[in-house]
This record gives sequence, C-alpha cells and structure tokens, in this order.
Amino acid sequence: MPAHRMLRGAFTALVTPFRPDGSIDEDTFRALVRRQIDSGIHGLVACGTTGETPTLSHEEDEWVIGTTLEVAAERPSRDRLRVIAGTGSNSTATAIRSTRRAAAMGVDAALVVAPYYNKPDQRMLEAHFRAVAEEGDLPIIVYNVPGRTGVNVEAATLLRLAEHPRIVAVKEASANMDQIATILRDRPAGFSVLAGDDTWTLPMLALGGDGVICTCSNEIPGPMAEMCDAAFASDWDTARAIHERWLPLMKANFVGGPNPVPVKAALSLMGLSTDMVRLPLLPLEESHRARMSVILEATGAMELGAPGAAGSTGAKRATSRPAIERATATAHA
Repeated sequence: MPAHRMLRGAFTALVTPFRPDGSIDEDTFRALVRRQIDSGIHGLVACGTTGETPTLSHEEDEWVIGTTLEVAAERPSRDRLRVIAGTGSNSTATAIRSTRRAAAMGVDAALVVAPYYNKPDQRMLEAHFRAVAEEGDLPIIVYNVPGRTGVNVEAATLLRLAEHPRIVAVKEASANMDQIATILRDRPAGFSVLAGDDTWTLPMLALGGDGVICTCSNEIPGPMAEMCDAAFASDWDTARAIHERWLPLMKANFVGGPNPVPVKAALSLMGLSTDMVRLPLLPLEESHRARMSVILEATGAMELGAPGAAGSTGAKRATSRPAIERATATAHA
C-alpha cells in the first residue's frame, strides 16, 4: 500500500458529550479525546455525523474542532495523528466557508458529505465537490452515505473527482461492494479509500482499502487501530480475530436508534460519558440498553472503560461467544 497516501488507519468519528441541560460537557470531551490518542488511534474526526453536527451551532462546531486540535497538541504523537473536521453542507457556499474556517484552525483535512435533501444528480455532485476542493483551502474527503443523504456518489463520479489534487480520499458508506471494489481497483495511486461502515472495515482492507472512519472506535479505539495495523502488515489472522471479537459491538451500535444514540449509551455504560443526545434524538430505550450492556460485558469492552485500560488490545481475550450470540440475536429480534 503506497506510503504516500495521506490517510491510512482508524479514524474515530468523535461523539459530542452533553450535560443534562444540553450544553457540551467540555471536560468529558477533552477526556474522550485524550483516551483516543493514548489508545493509539490514527486520527480523529471532529463534527461528523456521530458528533451530532446537525444540532451544533457554528460556535460549537468551532469549539469542538479547536479543542480536538488543542488536546492533540498536548501529545507528542500529534505529528502522526490526523485531525479531520466535518465541514459538509447541502449548501455549497456554506461548505466552502466551513472548510475555510477549519483550514484556518489548522486541521489536516475536511470531511465533506454529499449534499442532502436537495438531491443533486451526478453532474451537480461533481460540481459541488470540485468547488469545495478549489475554494476550501484543505484536502477533501468525499463522504458518500446515501442512506442519510438520499444520493449516491457513483464510482465513475468519484473516480473523476479523485483526479483533483485536493480530493484525497473517500469515506465510502454506500454498502455497495461492487461500487467500492471498482473504486479500489481504479483509483489514482495517492487516493485513500476508507470504510464508512464499521463492519465493512476488514473486507475493504482485504481489497486494498486504507482504513475506516469509525463509530465503534469511540468505545474500542485501540483494537480498531490494531486491526488496521495488522492488515497493513499482512497479518490477516490477527486482523480477522479482532474483527470477529468486536463484530457484535459494531452491529449493536446501530440497533435501537440512529447513530450516535447506541454508542452514547455504550459510553455511558462504560463510565466514559453520558448518554445525553439533543432532540430530535432521544436516549436509547431501556430494552436496547440492557442488550448493549450484555454485549459490552461479553466482548470485554467494559474493561476498556476502566482507568489505565486505554492501551488494551483487541484479539487476546477469549470472549463468551454464546453470550454474544444470545445478546445479538435478542437485539435483532
């Protein structure tokens, strides 16, 4: 895998923790970012979907991005850690302004979601991303998530965009392996392809992908970084063992409510944050919370919430497979 690709590894789409009054829990956010870095994560995404950006003000966006950079700068690993800011919008002009603000703050790249609700066609999508790349002053990651936006950035469109010098990567969450495989086969040498669905990380790595922008690494940053590193080293037995151990948790993070409702419940159960979300979202219902608790216990994720556990590994613990299977089956009932 070419070393000159800018983005490789596991990148956590950070949650934004809230207090009971709905304000950002600033101390908890800083603690979560420190835990990520100390766990060996390769990069951080501030103000992504998992961060509840639809309900954050511009001032809060800037606080989250600025604080992520501030905490990252505390650690000697800042030189290798990538900090990415979500700057997308269904308004091209707004996306450009947000990207310029993030550039001025010092992030490494911008995650730009396909415009949602107004449903642009492929010609319009291409024009949107080119405008943000040309005027936004940052390397751009195209975020393709048709389940949320209502539009798919097709492989042919993405591959044309990949020729632009500032469009450096895609977060692919189309759940279309034919499309993903085509992009991986035909992309330019310096273009990164990152999974946008946690459960697809290992299959995409096996096809030559570069990593993942991840929800479950809020809970298990060390194991997700280790899985990517193992794949890059062609240690597929280790990568597969990590994937198999944590697959039930990856799936549970999307059961019972939209992201980030389940992952916030998990972080609360692990003692790392609260499960507060902003309307129109609501906390996870008790039945799903109980199932999440079983999965956290069965996989060993609870142990990673303990003080000093940030560096725990992903493949060494023997899990209770029957308990995981029962919990997962119940969660999908």
